[in-house]
Amino acid sequence: MSIWGKIIGGTAGFALGGPLGALLGLSVGAAVDASVSAAAQDPEKTRHITFTIGVIALSAKMAKADGRVTREEVDAFKQVFHVPQAEMVNVGRVYDMARQHTAGFDAYARQIADLMQGNSRVLADLLEGLFFIAKSDGHVHPNELNFIRAVAKIFGYSKQQIDQLVHRHVGADPDCPYSVLGIEPSVDSAVLRRHYRSLAKENHPDRLIAAGVPSDLIAVATRRAAEINAAYDTIIAERAKE
Repeated sequence: MSIWGKIIGGTAGFALGGPLGALLGLSVGAAVDASVSAAAQDPEKTRHITFTIGVIALSAKMAKADGRVTREEVDAFKQVFHVPQAEMVNVGRVYDMARQHTAGFDAYARQIADLMQGNSRVLADLLEGLFFIAKSDGHVHPNELNFIRAVAKIFGYSKQQIDQLVHRHVGADPDCPYSVLGIEPSVDSAVLRRHYRSLAKENHPDRLIAAGVPSDLIAVATRRAAEINAAYDTIIAERAKE
């Protein structure tokens, strides 16, 4: 029996443990599948099943983050995680229970992070899947973006890594310090420093006054210079923590 066929069974749900085990138990009630109960005694199978439940739960809650789950998002979930049609009923039980609201997603994300310690590639692929679902209806809602940012942080991503991930999928975030500086989050510190110095010089109010910029625009230039300095300081502080 495939992994998707093993996700039913209240006994297994409680054996899996944690919030994901509880979700499985709530989703299937008293139904019991012998193969799942047996799998719960095998650490590797239990790990596999727990991760599968986590994928379903996070996908459902992310789709609900903007207030409604669309057909495009459900279809995207089926596509990216390759759910066989014959097993959609089983998967649907867990998905429908998880998508009722977004509350509790952080507990699911932490359990997955603990489960997949040392396997950053799997966590990265899961985040890619969440973005695929979020973009399936043609627009990444701010709440969906906040959801993915929060999950990535729980997965151990740094602020810079999260900014890179977001930038790659949805473009520059106007509130991101890298966007303020007009530079990619992946640049090394030497390039960042040179770029900052060049911007600071170009936008320094004294330089603009000397160049004959109208006095009405000096206030704008002063504000722009302050934004550049603040963005650079923020990036330096974030990188110092990594």
